[in-house]
Amino acid sequence: MAAKIKKGDKVIVLNGRDRGKTGEVLEVIPSKNRALVKGVNLIKRHTKQTQKQEAGIYTKEAPIHLSNLAIIDPKDGKATRVGFQFKDGKKVRFAKRSGEIIDG
Repeated sequence: MAAKIKKGDKVIVLNGRDRGKTGEVLEVIPSKNRALVKGVNLIKRHTKQTQKQEAGIYTKEAPIHLSNLAIIDPKDGKATRVGFQFKDGKKVRFAKRSGEIIDG
């Protein structure tokens, strides 16, 4: 199955603690159906000092399930579902809400 959400996409969170927040996808983990989104699902980690890193409490993004994310429609900025179509012999994603091409 082709990926509906890719790195660099603007997404909105549909469910959970960060519902309504938007951000850019930093990384997609297809094997676990999860993605890292900038500024969303933040957690704090207490880390020991290493040769490369100072000790302290660091805030970082945790993976969020893909079912809790929706791509933002490029036309009106609201959540949309994603479809696929062929344009000039290439498979491209489009927003089902407006019909706007997302990539390509």
